[in-house]
Amino acid sequence: MAHPVDVHVGKRVRHRRWLTGMTQQQLAEQVGIKFQQIQKYETGANRVSASRLWDIAEALDVPVSFFFEGLDEKEKEAAEKTAVPVDLMGDKEALDLVRSYYSIPENQRRRLFELARVLSDVA
Repeated sequence: MAHPVDVHVGKRVRHRRWLTGMTQQQLAEQVGIKFQQIQKYETGANRVSASRLWDIAEALDVPVSFFFEGLDEKEKEAAEKTAVPVDLMGDKEALDLVRSYYSIPENQRRRLFELARVLSDVA
């Protein structure tokens, strides 16, 4: 079973890679490993060594500490059992939705936002 910290670090790697528009293959090439290893890191199946995490941080242009941000917050949120997923920005569907939302012209975006607000009030 994967350690929760390994899973968190992997999600942060995936999140940052995805936000930069980089594929697993591209990240793997920059770090000097195979893309399958990136997949294993991102799922938490394999632990990322300190030196490899350093290389990944450089490739993704973030400090190493980025990958550990939110660990305490994540545990608190999970304990509160909110309706919103603990790692909302680690959820690919949520990120796709945000990207799509911001690609809509602003006037239509406001109308869509109001529609979503009305629908959530009804539910």
